[in-house]
Amino acid sequence: MRAFRLLLASLVLLAAASPAAAERDAGAADRGGALRYPVAKRTDLVEEHFGIKVADPYRWLENDVRTDPAVRDWVARENALTRRSLDPLPGRTILRKRIEALFSHGRFTLPRKAGKRYFYGYNSGLERQTPLYVREGLNGAQRLVIDPNSWAEDGGVALAEWAPSPDGRRLLYAVQEAGSDWRTLKILDVDSGKVLDDRIEWVKFSQLAWDGRSEGFFYARFAAPQEAYRSENLGQQIFYHRLGQAQAQDVLVYATPDRPKLGHMAQVTGDGRWLLVSSFEGTDPRRELRVAELTGGRLKLRALVRGIANDWRLIGSRGSTLYFITDLDSPHLRVVAIDARHRWRDLRVVVPERKDSLAGGALVGNRLILAYATDAQTVADLVELDGRRVSDVPLPGVGTAAGFSGRDGDPETFFSFSGFVSPASIYRFDTATMRYDLFARPELPFDPEQFGIEQVSYPSKDGTLIPMTIIRKKALALSKTPAPTILYGYGGFNISLTPGYSATRLAWLEQGGVYAVANLRGGGEYGRAWYDAGRAANKQNVFDDFIAAGEWLKAQGYTSRDGLAIEGRSNGGLLVGAVVNQRPDLFAAALPAVGVMDMLRFDRFTAGRYWIEDYGSPDREADFRLLRAYSPYHNIREGQDYPAILVSTADTDDRVVPAHSFKYAAALQAANLGPKPRLLRVDTRAGHGSGKPIDKLIEEYADSYAFAAYHTGLKIRAAP
Repeated sequence: MRAFRLLLASLVLLAAASPAAAERDAGAADRGGALRYPVAKRTDLVEEHFGIKVADPYRWLENDVRTDPAVRDWVARENALTRRSLDPLPGRTILRKRIEALFSHGRFTLPRKAGKRYFYGYNSGLERQTPLYVREGLNGAQRLVIDPNSWAEDGGVALAEWAPSPDGRRLLYAVQEAGSDWRTLKILDVDSGKVLDDRIEWVKFSQLAWDGRSEGFFYARFAAPQEAYRSENLGQQIFYHRLGQAQAQDVLVYATPDRPKLGHMAQVTGDGRWLLVSSFEGTDPRRELRVAELTGGRLKLRALVRGIANDWRLIGSRGSTLYFITDLDSPHLRVVAIDARHRWRDLRVVVPERKDSLAGGALVGNRLILAYATDAQTVADLVELDGRRVSDVPLPGVGTAAGFSGRDGDPETFFSFSGFVSPASIYRFDTATMRYDLFARPELPFDPEQFGIEQVSYPSKDGTLIPMTIIRKKALALSKTPAPTILYGYGGFNISLTPGYSATRLAWLEQGGVYAVANLRGGGEYGRAWYDAGRAANKQNVFDDFIAAGEWLKAQGYTSRDGLAIEGRSNGGLLVGAVVNQRPDLFAAALPAVGVMDMLRFDRFTAGRYWIEDYGSPDREADFRLLRAYSPYHNIREGQDYPAILVSTADTDDRVVPAHSFKYAAALQAANLGPKPRLLRVDTRAGHGSGKPIDKLIEEYADSYAFAAYHTGLKIRAAP
């Protein structure tokens, strides 16, 4: 969520290297057959931390690629070499066309009801960004409300978060430029289609919370930064904006200048009666709460939960009773009720903890819908407000259900349901009648019955059993023939990897490849203990789990000795970088994307400081020694044969700044790591991932999977 406008010049400058640089790097290979990489200047920078000297020869690559000519020139030469290497790969064009075809079907987002109107996104297939539509009533005619495809010629400006006012007359929406985390908020009059003059800048990591009267909204913002794409995010504040006023007149609702590292989120209960402000320091789900009654007068926030010790997720309200999911005395979470007028210690347990982890919930109509994660899949219960279980929520099959938002008194809700080889369908569910109806289903450009899904478990280094899902063609499973395989992992931040459809993954599967998803420790699949077992001092468990997955896939005959590629994004990019250093012999190819690669400086940029609770702090000696031991940038093993590596990032990524990938790629290319390529792919105006135009997504995965196919031996054919 950051501001972002320095881009047209950098687009041109990144597209082509200077003539001298292009001449210098024109040859694809030296006499030994290895690539000739662009020369990256090495400096003598060495710093001492806790008695350990640490070299950082590529610190200069932390400078902004759009404003530093030296960084810009180096990235341009890297991109030119990468294009010369990837464009001729066998099957790349076939993969690109097939991925494009697999995206060529209509896709809906979950509808949101406001007044008598239903708002939802719909992409007809290959639209770069998803437009927003409205219906007057459930069966009304579809009307276009916002088309972000008209905002930028390259599709690089996206419609991000949006929220209709409670009466449905206004639409608050966030504009995201070049994939940045920064947002600009605007307001649309739904009847006239006119964009109002209201404009809110420097919004980041914010909920959009209308008041109950549709007169204004609450949001979170930072002060304007010195460097939009690099500056550390400190001092977040909650403001209230009244429609028709300038941002300078917005009312400061809550701030903690004495604790600038705290982030804040504002929520308003469905009846518009209560404002809840939650405050947190990192990504670990622990927060303190303040509450105020929205009477129309001056806000009086008071402490509801003191101290950042536990997770508190608001899932609904009735009168002064607030319903929360919490891990207080319940590592797998439970539902409690708190009277907003009293102390949280007077809470009432509504639904006790059970062995399955409680993933989410919502008060819809007069009942609670609670979603549980069972072996990385979703099951849902319908529960009375006194905790009595009514029944299972009927789901269409085995997969992942998401959504279920609603309000007290209105029994209608919507949810999406998807699987590994089935795109999301949207369903309408009535909590009073227990009936669910199909709202929208995409037309499939493939036959899902061709593919089989296996759930297995394998032992990690310490004997812990790790779940893994393996997807491949049924014919391939019957033949028991090893096949080129991509192993995907994440393992962090309490995030669960659940069944979900991917058009890009399906293109790999259609060609006869295997795709495996490992549910590593550090994720949220099995509660707090599973998460804690893969973070901070236990982070090595995640790498051990992933390495063990690769060993198991080979031992069980899913793939061959030279047939395994690994893939990960963001924290998963760190995972890939770390395990390649630890076991370079195990993998034929590696695809680390937008990864956290310098673990000694991650907390110095943008949102990096939030990750300390997952990684530890480089400023604490014990943490520093752990981070130094696995940091991908600092542990490249000179003289070892490494797999083929395609490092991917984007110039406008202000979540995991591209310097991580730049420094890591430069260090890889400077080391003696054998003949396989180590390439850097830098996208323009694409950010960390969200808001990326579909055409850029198609190109990225055509590159990545053609690269993986070539180095694992997967033969790409025109007619899969």
